Amino acid sequence: MSAPLMPLHQPDPLDSLNPEKTRRILEAALLAAQDPLPISELRKLFNNELSTAVLSKLLEEIREKWRDSGVELVTVASGWRFQTKADMQPYLDRLTPQKVPRYSRAVLETLAIIAYRQPVTRGDIEEIRGVGVSSSVLKTLFARGWIEAIGHRNVPGKPELFATTQHFLDDLNLRSLEELPPLEEMKSLIESSDKNQDLPFEEPEESDH
Repeated sequence: MSAPLMPLHQPDPLDSLNPEKTRRILEAALLAAQDPLPISELRKLFNNELSTAVLSKLLEEIREKWRDSGVELVTVASGWRFQTKADMQPYLDRLTPQKVPRYSRAVLETLAIIAYRQPVTRGDIEEIRGVGVSSSVLKTLFARGWIEAIGHRNVPGKPELFATTQHFLDDLNLRSLEELPPLEEMKSLIESSDKNQDLPFEEPEESDH
């Protein structure tokens, strides 16, 4: 039997990588990625032979390198990603205008209750707001990928428990719930974050029932 053909380009052995080339590999992976990459994934680029501490240091160096450009390297709940800076968005909108959705008061209040009081049931939300929560409000938040059902409360009826997702934190450029801003800043933060998102739907007008 003939030997199998070898690929024309083999990855360099780890011991041939210097910090500069390692940074270039990290940059290429992050620029090509559609979603944030955690360090556990980035370690696979180097057969898991580079430690988390080493990669964290190199990523911070990359962050500093791009500091004065139109894009930035940031850390969010799901990992590391490149994104355009906020002051670039007005110019980018001239190429691909974005329609920023207008979220109803019901949607924003429901999201805020879930974010700051989680995990909560639909009954908890209704008790805090003082009105019923329409199914369309929860559907909007589920469709946006901002909330999820994480279980059931052990009470009669076993109501679902709702919590925010990593995607919610990613969209707000946050790494953890501890970084949530004061409640009164939530609305402006959501609106500014949406300017950099490809929205999967247009939010319908909502009303409580």
